[in-house]
Amino acid sequence: MVTITPPPSANASPLDERDIDELQAALDGVPAPLEPLDVSMVDGFLCGVLLQPQAVPASQWLPHLTDADGRALPASFDAARLHALARRRHAELNDAIGNRQWFDPWVFEMAPEHEDETGDSDDDAPHETDAVYPWVAGFAAAQEFFPGLMRLDAAQLTAPLALLYRHLDADDLEDADELIEEIESLEPPADLSAAVEELVRATLLLADVSRPRAAVPRPQGRVPQGRVAGRGPRSAGRGPQRR
Repeated sequence: MVTITPPPSANASPLDERDIDELQAALDGVPAPLEPLDVSMVDGFLCGVLLQPQAVPASQWLPHLTDADGRALPASFDAARLHALARRRHAELNDAIGNRQWFDPWVFEMAPEHEDETGDSDDDAPHETDAVYPWVAGFAAAQEFFPGLMRLDAAQLTAPLALLYRHLDADDLEDADELIEEIESLEPPADLSAAVEELVRATLLLADVSRPRAAVPRPQGRVPQGRVAGRGPRSAGRGPQRR
């Protein structure tokens, strides 16, 4: 998994790789005909939920993790652990987004591109940045079921949404000419790490629109030496990386 190390959080217990594997196993155990998300889609979905201008109750978003359409689980299926892990990730992401801190999206590196007998890469092999597609698809699914974010000022949403929706098929972006134009103006991410950083950056920029932080009052009078007036925590930027 490609990761960007966030600052430690005092308010949420981060899920480690074992927890993520356990969550994926629980999702894999959801019986047909229900269609559960995978963990990468879950992560994007949760970010999409958390960016809504009004908080979405867990009773509304939890069913969409175990079925894309939100159909109810059978009474015989024990979802307690699955829901507990999902709630922990929701709390972890809520803490990061609310404080404009960097977090590690659940994006997993894909298998290396295949090479033919001449040593050339197969043009049909997936590009490494395609690994972010499930995360973005989960985010987009959240907007379908919870459209509050998309009803906000389009001019403020276009640039950060372009960083996310550039990974979707253009045919899926209906009646979004300005968004498509913005996407076409972007340079492609250099590699998977850059694409993952863009997911975080776009999420925090969207949070500035849908979940604005209270303005910090400026001190009155002369600013003491060594301080810069009006300078506060940045809401987006680049952070340290690890693989």
